[in-house]
Amino acid sequence: MDEEKNTTEVNTKNKSVPMQNFAIPLAIVIAGLAIAGAVLFGGKSNNAPSAPTAASNQPAQIVVDPVTSADHILGSNPAAKVVIVEYSDTECPFCKLFSPTLARIMDEYGPTGKVALVYRHFPIHSKSTNEAEATECANKLGGNTIFWQYLTKIFDITPANDGLDPAELPKIATSLGLDETAFNTCLSSGEMKPIVDKDQQSGLKAGLQGTPYSIILVDGKVAGTIDGAQPYDVVKAQIDQLLK
Repeated sequence: MDEEKNTTEVNTKNKSVPMQNFAIPLAIVIAGLAIAGAVLFGGKSNNAPSAPTAASNQPAQIVVDPVTSADHILGSNPAAKVVIVEYSDTECPFCKLFSPTLARIMDEYGPTGKVALVYRHFPIHSKSTNEAEATECANKLGGNTIFWQYLTKIFDITPANDGLDPAELPKIATSLGLDETAFNTCLSSGEMKPIVDKDQQSGLKAGLQGTPYSIILVDGKVAGTIDGAQPYDVVKAQIDQLLK
C-alpha cells in the first residue's frame, strides 16, 4: 500500500516539497492539541465546593481524627459498624442539598443501630463560622438532640451562599425552647470558636478540599468516602455494600 512506503517528498501543485518543512508545524499542532486536552479534561479547582461526583474509596490516603464522645453523633448506636463522618458548611449549597439525603439515610439505618452519623464543622463561607458557633451554643444550652434540630433548621431556611440573616439565629434558638438571652450571650462571647476551629483542622488533616465531604468508617477504620452531594441511591448502595 502507498501508506507503507518510506515516502520522503510530497507533491504539491506538481512541485516537490521536502517533508521536513512540514515536520515542525505538525509537531506544534500535536503539542497544542495535547495541552488543550490536558486543560480541558485535567483541570480542577481546589477551592470550589464539591458538586455531586462518584463516590470514592481511598482509605489509604485519608487520616481522620477518631470519633469520640465530644463529637455530635446521630443514631441509636454511636459504635455502629458503619459511621459516616461528615464535614460540612451551613452556607454551602451542596451541603444544604445533601442534608435531607443523610437525614433519610439515618431514618432508615439509625434506629436499628447499623449506621451512625457524625457532624463536623468546616466553614468556608463568611457567615458559616458564626452559624457553626450558633449550633454549638444550642448544644451547650440544650444538648445533642437540640444541636441536630438547630442544624437541620439552619439548612431548612438558609438560601445558602451567605443568604441567611444572622437575626434568624436567636429565633431558631427560641423556637427550640432555648433561652434567647443565654443563647445570645454564648454566641457573642466567641467561646465556641475553638470547637469549630478544631473541626476545621480535622478536615484539613483528612485532606478535605470542598464541602460536603464525608468519610465512611467501618469498625473504626476508613473504608471510603462520599465526595460531594451524592444522591440517596448512591449513598444507600455504598452503605449496603459495607454492611454485608
